[in-house]
Amino acid sequence: MSWKIVERKLGRAGDLKQQHKRQKQWNQKYGQDEWLIGYVLDGEFVAQEEALDSIYYQSYVAHFEKHPNDLQELLTLAKTLRNPHALATGGTDLQVPAIVRYLKEQNLSLQGTEVLDIGSWQNERSHPLSIRLSPLQIKVVGNDKMTLEQFWQEKKCLAIWIED
Repeated sequence: MSWKIVERKLGRAGDLKQQHKRQKQWNQKYGQDEWLIGYVLDGEFVAQEEALDSIYYQSYVAHFEKHPNDLQELLTLAKTLRNPHALATGGTDLQVPAIVRYLKEQNLSLQGTEVLDIGSWQNERSHPLSIRLSPLQIKVVGNDKMTLEQFWQEKKCLAIWIED
């Protein structure tokens, strides 16, 4: 038994309504609980939830290790974090939870006074750090030629469970 890739380049997940519509289509086409969204890593299909840890979170870990000044600026500037794109569109927020997890696991806390955007919406952002910590700028762990956003959107695929 194994996962077989049946669709590539799925694009953006969209808001909850769009996500539910696509999931309903996949349920009708492939069967309930017979499909999964994920990524191919080192030749193996990995569920999106696992990739959240091994790619998304680890990309922020690598960024903070390579750019300690960004981390220090974040700690001294921000009181809280928000994702303006997710708030405006109803999309899923991945970057704020990844950063919050990193801070928690490092026993660090935000000491600043500002609400800091992570990313932007319609070219609006709260601070230059907003852009530097955006998945549009963060490099994928192990691949300095691709941003996290490029990887997350372009490499996403749909797999179905196949009985061998």
